[in-house]
Amino acid sequence: MSTESQTARSKRIASMFADSRRANEATLAAMSGAIERAADAMLDCCLGGGKILACGNGGSSGDAQHLTSELVNRFERERRALAAIALVTESSTLTAIANDYGYDQAFSRQIEALGRPGDILVAISTSGNSANVANAIQVAKSLGMQVVAFTGRDGGQISELIGANDIELRAADNSTARIQEMHLLMIHCACRLIEDRLVD
Repeated sequence: MSTESQTARSKRIASMFADSRRANEATLAAMSGAIERAADAMLDCCLGGGKILACGNGGSSGDAQHLTSELVNRFERERRALAAIALVTESSTLTAIANDYGYDQAFSRQIEALGRPGDILVAISTSGNSANVANAIQVAKSLGMQVVAFTGRDGGQISELIGANDIELRAADNSTARIQEMHLLMIHCACRLIEDRLVD
């Protein structure tokens, strides 16, 4: 590889780090209070006997699993386990629903079965326009569940579904990669705040 090619690759890496820093600072400025509210809501839900149900597609599916694993197991501190389920992991259930009802119902059907008043749905969509996530929100709200939505860009359709009792955590960027990075950082912040309340 030529020195010129190596320089271009190094510049690309530096540019991506710089973009991430800008997204980080903008998201922090806009969402710090919302992250605190989301952490408190999720912990209060679990301490009150409720559970967290999480969903998303693609990378957001991984974020849903990441969040629930941190809640059930632990993030950084020793504490009690918290009730959380990722709706993206049951392949037989997902494929059955997708086959019989359509993929747009993949999460809403599970919420119909598992959701209860007082539970929280964590709905993750980088675009804010994922139809199956939007449908999940509608069913969750009809059951008396609170919604914590992770979005990006302008919030999309999901932002329009968020009510006064719900919380939107919107990454302050338009790039899918940067939005995903901010979603994971906000998840980690919420998990740490939850553990601080449980342990301190």
